[in-house]
Amino acid sequence: MIRSKRRVREDFNISFLDVICCGFGAIVLLLMIAKTVEPVVLEKTAIRLDGQVADLQKKLFEIRGETTVLNRDLNAKHEQLSLEQEKIALLKGRFAALQARYAKIAQDAAVDDTVKGKLAQALQTLTEEMERLLGENYRRQNNLIGGIPVDSEYIIFIIDTSGSMYNHAWERMMSELIATLDIYPKVKGIQILNDMGDYMFSNYRGKWIPDTEGRRRAIIQRMRTWNPFSNSSPVEGIQHAVRRFYDPKKKISLYVFGDEFTGRSIERVVKTVDRLNAERGEGERMVRIHAVGFPVYFQPGARQNTGIRFAALMRELTYRNGGTFVGLNDFKP
Repeated sequence: MIRSKRRVREDFNISFLDVICCGFGAIVLLLMIAKTVEPVVLEKTAIRLDGQVADLQKKLFEIRGETTVLNRDLNAKHEQLSLEQEKIALLKGRFAALQARYAKIAQDAAVDDTVKGKLAQALQTLTEEMERLLGENYRRQNNLIGGIPVDSEYIIFIIDTSGSMYNHAWERMMSELIATLDIYPKVKGIQILNDMGDYMFSNYRGKWIPDTEGRRRAIIQRMRTWNPFSNSSPVEGIQHAVRRFYDPKKKISLYVFGDEFTGRSIERVVKTVDRLNAERGEGERMVRIHAVGFPVYFQPGARQNTGIRFAALMRELTYRNGGTFVGLNDFKP
């Protein structure tokens, strides 16, 4: 009995050891499989992904480089276009200035300022005498003196009071102002504004200055030291003069004296003045606009752009508004 129990116990122990060994063997086998297969697969996958990322980054850098080059080329094209447009504007302005200078030379060759004044006085005196003899309904066929219409009864001067005019061309401007007044020996009203629309005489703001010898002397005397702020653009003065002084019963002329235009758009100014100074009859504007250009910015070494633009603007404005543009060839008295 004792032997049989011991035998059974030994058989059980051997079976248990077999099971344990088989289990350990299976685990060892699984570990061997896992170590030899999985790391290889993961390593290859990581290498492939790193390669793709590197390729994409390379392509991205290439695209960025091409974009930079294209943007640089585009900016260069824009700059070139702007330069060409500026050159075109300058050429147009120079062409207008040359035309105006030619007209002035031809005008000066025919008659000087002194003779103009004498002719104007003689013409007006003669006209009054003819009206007395022929009746009030008499009208002369030609109202031009040296190419400038002198049929207006009221005159407004718009003077550029900027530093360039005041420091370099003021004496010449004074002589041109006196010569212009001489063209009109007697008018019904005078007004003096600067290019910003500021009045020379504040007590005559919005009113006409009576035309007397004393008032003319006061204008000339005050003009010698009159120097209010200016932005070197006659636009504000022209607009104010037309808005404030237009009267359908009055014949009015504007005289713009200046040397440069610093505004942004010539076309916009022309359209604005066209709208304000509309035609009141066939080919007849509400107010005549004349202009005299002083060549301060046409000297060697000076920036001529603003001077050219002034000439171009004034030529167009005077042409559209029944006046005359005179471009001087010297700003010294």
